[in-house]
Amino acid sequence: MKLVVAIVQDEDIDALTQALVGAGHRFTKISTTGSFLRTGNSSLLIGVEDAAVAGVMGVLRRTCRRRTQIAVPYSPALEPGLLYMPENFEVEVGGAVVFVADVDRFERL
Repeated sequence: MKLVVAIVQDEDIDALTQALVGAGHRFTKISTTGSFLRTGNSSLLIGVEDAAVAGVMGVLRRTCRRRTQIAVPYSPALEPGLLYMPENFEVEVGGAVVFVADVDRFERL
């Protein structure tokens, strides 16, 4: 058994969760926040049999798209110690960060 942890931007989460449910996968969704842009994202915990990992990864690839957006730098007065960037800049966002870990034990209580 494997635990797939997928960190996904909120813009992609509805399409992803619908596709996972449609494919018969169960998951737990946790609302999280990214550290760099401080934007909303969600972390999904998906427990699957080893053979189902490829299917989950396929759903993630189809529904989580990378794109660019303009980031507005933070004011150093509001956040002491952060790097100050005087102009807006373009960053790549979206897609998914995925971890796949072995599960030694699983119980549904």
